[in-house]
Amino acid sequence: MRALEPVWLTFLSGSDIEQLPIDDSEVLDAVERGLRAQGHGQTVVEPRVHLTPDPAFNGHFNVLRGYVAPIGLAGVKIVGDYVDNYRSGLPSEMALLNLFDPRTGMPVAVVDATALTEMRTGALTALGARHLARPDSKVLGHIGARATSYWNVRLLDRIFDLTEIRVHSRRPESRRAFADRLERDLGKPVVVTPDWRSCVEGADIVVEASRLERPEPLLRTEWITPGALVVPYGTMSAVEPDLTDIMDKIVVDDWGQARSGPFGALRAHVDSGRLSEANLHAELCEIVVGDRPGRESPDETILFWHRGLSLSDIALGAVLLEKAGEHGLGQRVRFS
Repeated sequence: MRALEPVWLTFLSGSDIEQLPIDDSEVLDAVERGLRAQGHGQTVVEPRVHLTPDPAFNGHFNVLRGYVAPIGLAGVKIVGDYVDNYRSGLPSEMALLNLFDPRTGMPVAVVDATALTEMRTGALTALGARHLARPDSKVLGHIGARATSYWNVRLLDRIFDLTEIRVHSRRPESRRAFADRLERDLGKPVVVTPDWRSCVEGADIVVEASRLERPEPLLRTEWITPGALVVPYGTMSAVEPDLTDIMDKIVVDDWGQARSGPFGALRAHVDSGRLSEANLHAELCEIVVGDRPGRESPDETILFWHRGLSLSDIALGAVLLEKAGEHGLGQRVRFS
């Protein structure tokens, strides 16, 4: 019997990724590539599943699975979501992405996907806004200061060159540190607000990325300005039931994911029938490839709910892997 050739995979650590010279446009382009593949029917995306080891731990794991044909990779990402990790000095979300050859099932890479998750989430928020916010949007109201929040603001500013950025989060120390980081990196002032209302009222773009322990309607529908884009994606809902009633269009990243699972900003809206396939305007990928219109009028008030796509993880993971090879980063590990 002929001996099998060794099988090798690449391990890309968080330290490796920190050293990669990747700019904002490359992050946006990678995630958009995944959306285009989805829009052209060249992907398989399975609704995420969850594992809650013990309710006492106040956290759970999300498992995301997908395949992107034009990239030639399948992937499975496991990301923890633990809201109390700040007490231990740990990120609330830590992740690993496993990439595979879809033709043989052979492993290609294992990637520290913590920073990747932050970047691709911000890119999905920003790409949604590119198609759904008013082009002249200048005021952002952002709730939440977790790691994905930074990339939301950074990439939204990249597209819109914002003139007013307001931020709020549950803990005063986290919102101040978040604002300081943004001011340093973006080179413009950031307003720290004392409450939700002063953060979002009158904003052109409202992003709700809170980390609630249980659903609580803290984002009031009456605060939303006509013509605004609202992007809620917290694990636990922070919106009022009638938020969807004022929307001219509701867009999601993937309806299969939106309508399943116990978590998500509009979980109650789907479960009650307030949001259904009948009143859903589109998936974002349909708008990206031109099959459905995005914003058609300055007066439209639009909601974009994204839960996060495995396709985005795979598309950005592929770019990080390629750049790591070009710069001699990552470890070659023998699999068998």
